[in-house]
Amino acid sequence: MAARAYWQGQIRLALVSIPVEIYSATRSGATVSFNQIHEPSGKRIHYEKVAPGIGPVDPEEIVKGFQYEKGKYVLISDEEIEAVKLESKKTLELTQFVDQGEIDAIYYDKPYYVVPADDLAEEAFIVLREALRRAKKVGLGQLALRGREYVVSLKPCGHGLVLETLRYADEVNKAASYFRDIGDEKPDEDLLDLATTLIDKKTAKFHADDYHDRYVDALKDLIDRKREGKTIETDDEDDKPQSRGSNVVDLMAALKRSLEKPGAAKGPAAKKAAAKAEKPAPAKRPPAKKRAAG
Repeated sequence: MAARAYWQGQIRLALVSIPVEIYSATRSGATVSFNQIHEPSGKRIHYEKVAPGIGPVDPEEIVKGFQYEKGKYVLISDEEIEAVKLESKKTLELTQFVDQGEIDAIYYDKPYYVVPADDLAEEAFIVLREALRRAKKVGLGQLALRGREYVVSLKPCGHGLVLETLRYADEVNKAASYFRDIGDEKPDEDLLDLATTLIDKKTAKFHADDYHDRYVDALKDLIDRKREGKTIETDDEDDKPQSRGSNVVDLMAALKRSLEKPGAAKGPAAKKAAAKAEKPAPAKRPPAKKRAAG
């Protein structure tokens, strides 16, 4: 395999050990990055490290510090940080299994592909993969990587396995603090039928290749055109915010118009929803309470 393994070790399930290798499943090469340039000279801007009242400082005099109080720091050397790093153990022990949908997606962080390290490990690897698939479970364990310990999950992916690092609970903001001002009233059934039909109409299998970062594509095109010396025209027209419907009648009309577009669903669900939509619009409900400022 051409790529270099990010980690090599073994997965342990009770008394069974499976030698494996893991590889990063993602890449960041699709992004476009910029440098700051001094326009009159065309030279790149560089930065000096300075201390207030002192000016530029020697890089060898710079150490890490943790601010425990405003303007007060505990100084920590690189050697002291290295001393507390966890040893990168070569074993991932699966200590727990959970249902596939039990872990909220917000906890998943970064994925890695897992493959058997050699032909001898392949049989046990396949048994573990298919056992997880049949049980519809995700394996959990903790793994030390480059000095830090991670909670990781393990689940089937095609012919292999995917290992994903998980965020710890204290790294995730509690959703309740953001959602507490959203009302809990039930939606109107006619509106719900129309929205469901619209979702059914646009339901299809997911193919990652169908999606592209249009902003990155536009940036690359802009860069190519500027390199060729082409004139770039920008649109100076102010963006006007779209007016938003504030009542159920507006939402009902918008959903109906969405279903009337070419290619709208023609099945029983669509006919049922359309028939309901022809009924008189329900009485306007009082507006939901406003979210607290800030």
